[in-house]
Amino acid sequence: MVWLVAGLGNPGPEYERTPHNLGFLAVDRFAERNGIRLTRPECKAWVGLGKAGGVDVVVAKPQTFMNLSGVSVKALLEKYALPLASLLLVYDELALPFGQLRIRPKGSAAGHNGVSSVIQSVGSEEFCRLRIGCSPGHKGGKEYLLSPMRRELAKDLDSTLDLTAQAIETITAKGAEQAMAIYNRRAQSEPETNG
Repeated sequence: MVWLVAGLGNPGPEYERTPHNLGFLAVDRFAERNGIRLTRPECKAWVGLGKAGGVDVVVAKPQTFMNLSGVSVKALLEKYALPLASLLLVYDELALPFGQLRIRPKGSAAGHNGVSSVIQSVGSEEFCRLRIGCSPGHKGGKEYLLSPMRRELAKDLDSTLDLTAQAIETITAKGAEQAMAIYNRRAQSEPETNG
């Protein structure tokens, strides 16, 4: 099986280290760990081809801006003749604490505009998604999502990206169900800390 691993975010240096770009940052880390270079301009995305754990992967960062991500994702699925079951969408989730991961084999967009765009473009919710928690622990909206990460969150970014890259590797090698058992449970069992 070939996987299309698509991270969601917004192009441009002003958005690079914002919470809304966790999808981009995570697939960058995954690609780096597996020696994949995202240098091919294809289907309105930066794309890299390679292997992760012996599995063929197409790694992509759509450059359409978040709200039009589906245009690029659909075009990539078609270009590589991949079924929807081979799509893994990686993106930020404001409803989860910063750094916590949630893997689901399918589901709604839950208010995420990038995911809504993908669902609308491919005509289905039947694809795997990996959500990366980015809640700051207080009320945060659009302004928070599009602003550079605050220092107290940025210090945990490296470990979050490593964990997310490992989760992507588990999904592509062993499937969503096994990855859910590892990473969804880990988040629930870890004690919450203040600070």
